[in-house]
Amino acid sequence: MAITDGPADTSILIPAFNEAASIGSVVRELLDAARWREILVIDDGSSDDTGAQASVAGARVIRHPYNKGNGAAVKTGIRHATGRFVLIADADGQHRPADAARLVSYLDRYDLVVGARSSGTQASLTRRLGNSVLNRMASYLTRQPIPDLTSGFRAARRECLLEFLHLLPNGFSTPTTTTLAFMKAGYSVRFEPVDAAQRQGASNIRLGSDGVQFVLILLKVITIFSPLRIFLPVSVASFLIGAAYAAWTIATQSHVTNSSVLLILLSVVIFLVGLVSEQISSLRFEGRRS
Repeated sequence: MAITDGPADTSILIPAFNEAASIGSVVRELLDAARWREILVIDDGSSDDTGAQASVAGARVIRHPYNKGNGAAVKTGIRHATGRFVLIADADGQHRPADAARLVSYLDRYDLVVGARSSGTQASLTRRLGNSVLNRMASYLTRQPIPDLTSGFRAARRECLLEFLHLLPNGFSTPTTTTLAFMKAGYSVRFEPVDAAQRQGASNIRLGSDGVQFVLILLKVITIFSPLRIFLPVSVASFLIGAAYAAWTIATQSHVTNSSVLLILLSVVIFLVGLVSEQISSLRFEGRRS
């Protein structure tokens, strides 16, 4: 059964940087959609009147003195939120207010609900291909299907978000980190299909540098929660290359080269490091649960 008083217990967080053209309509449409506990707009050091437009529309505005990044704005919002639930939305008008209430309605059964965008509503072919690669990598590393890793439109229990606040980066990788952290910690995660409208204004995400950053964040979070998913394939690859090279040199030169031995020893070292890391990760979460 869905939560009937979900919006009344929900703080909406909207990180905004130079979004004066859209923020007012976004806040007003959300207020018309449901009776929320509060709408917080975190003005991340905008040089335009983003904060003023949000305040006039009815939001509570928290302003950063300078631009810190989308993730830093989200963390500020989580710290200041008073609701039991938190819904994070973009300031560019991509998300439908009716979908916001729908995401929150699932928080009686799930700890995190992600608005999974259909491929046809994502910005460009290049962006869709990049997101597809990230989704496949994340699905392999978590052993669970992830249809949309980078969607910033999500609802969660605030107490769970606070648990991972120290892991969240200040840049645009907050959705990636929260999704992986919730899944690897054993929390219930739902991907709810939504349609994303065309954003107003230009995106602040740079495909090249931010795409590399997304991959690094993905590897970092999985290394924290499930290290063997990364260490084991690298160890196996090193061992297979070393063993294959040793077999070839024995067959052609009647001896084993130092390179083969080093590759096999490297595979053993990598495996042992991964095993120790896995034990440390398990102990860390046993301490968290206790």
